[in-house]
Amino acid sequence: MLLHRDDGYELCDDDTRLDVDLVHQWLSQDAYWALGRSRDTVARSLVRSVNLGLYRPDGGQVGFARLVTDQATFAWLCDVYVQRPERGKGLGTWLVGSLCDLARGWGLRRMVLATADAHGVYARLGFTPMVRPDQWMEIRLG
Repeated sequence: MLLHRDDGYELCDDDTRLDVDLVHQWLSQDAYWALGRSRDTVARSLVRSVNLGLYRPDGGQVGFARLVTDQATFAWLCDVYVQRPERGKGLGTWLVGSLCDLARGWGLRRMVLATADAHGVYARLGFTPMVRPDQWMEIRLG
C-alpha cells in the first residue's frame, strides 16, 4: 500500500522503508506506553505486525503505527506515533484511518486499541468504548 496526500506526505506498508532505530527511539523515549522498550522487542514486533510508516515529502519518516492481526477476524491497533513537530496536521488521523480502511478490506469485525489520552482523536474515526468490557480479561506476564 502506498498512499499520498496532496501536500506530499506518504503512507507506506513496505517494512524495508521503516527506520527501526527511529521507531525504537520514539517508542522507548517518548511514548508513555512503551518507555524503555528494547530495540530487539521493537524489531520483533515489526516482523509480526502489519506496519504503516508515515513519511514527509522529502522521504523522511515522521510517524508509524502497527496492527497486530490475523487479517481475518481481529486486529489490535498499537504503537501509533507521530513525531512532535508534525502533529496538528491531521497526519495521525490519516494514518489510523488508513489502517482502519485496510482492516475493513480484510472483512474484520473488530479492531481494538488502548489509549490514556487520545480518546477524542480515535472517536472521530468511529472508535467507541467497548460495549461489553465485562467480557474482556487480561493477564500480566511480566
